[in-house]
Amino acid sequence: MPVDLLLRDVRRRGDRDPVDIAIDGGRVARVGPALDIEAATVLAGEGGLALPGLVNAHQHLDKTCIGDAVRPARWPGWDGMWEVNRAHRATYTVDEVTERASAVVERALLHGTTRMRAFADVEAVAGTTGTRALVALRERWAGEVELQVCVFPQDLLYADAGGERRFEEAMEAGADVVGGLPAGEATQERMRRHVDFVLDLARRRDADAHLLVDDSDDPAQRSLEYLAHRTIETGWEGRVTVSHAGALAAYDEPYAAHVVALVAAAGISVCTNPQISMLLHGRHDRGLVRRGTTRVRELLDAGVNVLAAQDDVDDPYYPLGRPDQLEVASFVAHACQLAWPDELETVMDMITVNAARAMRVGDGYGLEPGARADVVVVPVPDVRAAVAEQPPRRFVISHGRLAAEARVQRTRHTR
Repeated sequence: MPVDLLLRDVRRRGDRDPVDIAIDGGRVARVGPALDIEAATVLAGEGGLALPGLVNAHQHLDKTCIGDAVRPARWPGWDGMWEVNRAHRATYTVDEVTERASAVVERALLHGTTRMRAFADVEAVAGTTGTRALVALRERWAGEVELQVCVFPQDLLYADAGGERRFEEAMEAGADVVGGLPAGEATQERMRRHVDFVLDLARRRDADAHLLVDDSDDPAQRSLEYLAHRTIETGWEGRVTVSHAGALAAYDEPYAAHVVALVAAAGISVCTNPQISMLLHGRHDRGLVRRGTTRVRELLDAGVNVLAAQDDVDDPYYPLGRPDQLEVASFVAHACQLAWPDELETVMDMITVNAARAMRVGDGYGLEPGARADVVVVPVPDVRAAVAEQPPRRFVISHGRLAAEARVQRTRHTR
């Protein structure tokens, strides 16, 4: 009986020699050199690098692709960005958000992303419109790109009345993950209340939590420490992810080491978003300009699960971006100075296995028999070339089915 698909002559990370990957029933069935097996579809990998489906665990899909008609011509400052975001949300409809976001999901799939955590603003202007749009998007893309919908308090929980109620309604609307933005609250008391509410709601819904913490180069922002303490106290270890944590890089060394150790003890995953951090932070520095990224090396050395994500594509906070996790990997390699061979392997982990761990992928992830058959073939021989060149993906296989392919032809004309 033939298998559904046979991918021939690819190189997995860690393998010395090329292998074939047989896929049947949406799963990896067999892996080995020159498999003697029949298949309904045979794809020639031509020695390319085979990766499991790439994972983007932090993407604001509701506010993506707004275009220059909404964005100011110049950097508007932090308050200006918030105002642009608020004005944009006044135009939200479920259909409009879904269409914009769907275009980004499709581009992400072409680049090999098969899992994504999508954030939706929940606030007074649009209410749960973004959440309902991304829930609809999750169903539209089921079977190709697995989406988790994360509710997010872009305008904070306690800046006006009704924040907690709106979050409850958003989770009832079908969201998967409880988001947070505690450091933005007006007082330390509200910051702690914010963290406590997010963890309480996550526990009541049996949901993971993903908070954007201390997204700043200001060492006075210290919500990460409190979150780590409360994660341990509430027993939610392993179910919390944070993004940015930029202030951690501005702390003095003893306090930073204390927080890093606490994050490790709490089993918190840390997501770095280097493009956004480098663009938005260090703007008031002169001379030595900080990168804005968190302490990636120290977190890795402490055993923390560190991942990397795109965050934004053409939205009020970031006018650039393309949903390509290999581009993210390149930015991590540069911003975090992780460019030598063993370091690049770690960078690749940050957009594959580490990100999958943060999303708590439960149905098998990887390229071993039994795993869900999400495979990306990059037409280069190794990780270094994949990060350096970021070529179009030769094949993208999702849920065992060929979802995308590309072949680039270049011709050199000489005189």
